[in-house]
Amino acid sequence: MRTEHPNKTKEELLAELEELRFQLHEATETLEAIRTGQIDALVVHGSNGHQIYTLKSADQTYRVFIEKMTEGAVTLNQEGLILYANSQFASMVRCSLSDVIGLLFQNFVAAENRPRYNQLFEHCWKEDCKGEVLLIAGKDKTPVQLSLTTLALEEGISLSIILTDLTAQKRAQQQLHENNLKLEESNRALETSNHDLQQFASIASHDLQEPLRKITIFSNLLKERNEALSPEAKKYLEKIIESSSRMKTLIIDILNYSKLSANDHTFEQVDLNKIVADIKEDFELLIAEKGAIIRSGELPTLAANKGQIRQVFQNIVSNALKFTKPGINPVIDVKAKRIGEKSFAAAEQKDGNYVLLCFKDNGIGFGQQYVQHIFSLFERLNSKDKYEGTGIGLAIAKKIVEKHNGLINAVSKEGEGSEFQIILPFTQNPV
Repeated sequence: MRTEHPNKTKEELLAELEELRFQLHEATETLEAIRTGQIDALVVHGSNGHQIYTLKSADQTYRVFIEKMTEGAVTLNQEGLILYANSQFASMVRCSLSDVIGLLFQNFVAAENRPRYNQLFEHCWKEDCKGEVLLIAGKDKTPVQLSLTTLALEEGISLSIILTDLTAQKRAQQQLHENNLKLEESNRALETSNHDLQQFASIASHDLQEPLRKITIFSNLLKERNEALSPEAKKYLEKIIESSSRMKTLIIDILNYSKLSANDHTFEQVDLNKIVADIKEDFELLIAEKGAIIRSGELPTLAANKGQIRQVFQNIVSNALKFTKPGINPVIDVKAKRIGEKSFAAAEQKDGNYVLLCFKDNGIGFGQQYVQHIFSLFERLNSKDKYEGTGIGLAIAKKIVEKHNGLINAVSKEGEGSEFQIILPFTQNPV
């Protein structure tokens, strides 16, 4: 026996590696040729000399492979009798292997699926085919997929059927279907609840405003006509009047917020330049009082609910005029640029599908860590005694922007003003 030298040279190792690569390539080509039917026999050199292996003489190898499969497998003759079955198939039909050999395969197919199976059996001799049937397993029925293909074995042309158990898949589909039904039911209940809530908010707001109106009227009458009130009593009366005014604003804001839950998807082409002009007119007195400047660049026209978008602009401008630095005239810049995607980091794009609107002011600002809080319902960062408001305005703005399939964000630093950013699409899909 020849002894291999333990210290081979680099050249020898490379040569051996190249030889192994060649053998692997040759084996790969051989397997591909067998798979595609380019050859039907192999000559193999073994301990007993050269032997020829054909697909027919490879029946045993085929059956060993099938026996190891996790799917059920049967081989049928042209009459549909079972010539061979693996252990997995016997387990699927809850029989012993000896009991299934020689039986018609259709005996294991549920009666209601036999017409479908017969169609598959007739068609598969022409080309491979697949279909689903129920497999009889004792007193139960198991959903399976049949994969039928012809096969050349020692006995001649036979039919190979691979059976894949679909129980887990069907169970998952059923669970998904049930979950979808529950989700639909929950959505209907939620819609009903939202409708009831809107009705309640509307009625409650109306009913609350009437007694509140009387409180305000009689408080003012008492203040104007009763000179005998002490300074302390007058102070208390002023607080009643101020609180009544705040409550009225709060009721109106709650009513406006509740209305946004309604399915109001009425969109039209809205000129945002006209919206800004209207806002300037609305705040004309306050702008003059504070010496404020509102500068606006060229804004686009897009599909929107005009009243709702106007409310967004109004709430943002109102905040900018409210949260100002003492002794400094407020300046508000409104700009727009077209972008290609719904992202605040998106680059400008001439024919983009979205617009990024920026409202920048020189007010008191706020810490960036509070940016998520300011869009929450009733959230306030400042004392109500120092700055008026209900804490609902920006929550309303956020809800309106989201109903328009857009995004809203704020960038701010305490003492250095704020910038509110809004992304809106130019078009809205009809609902």
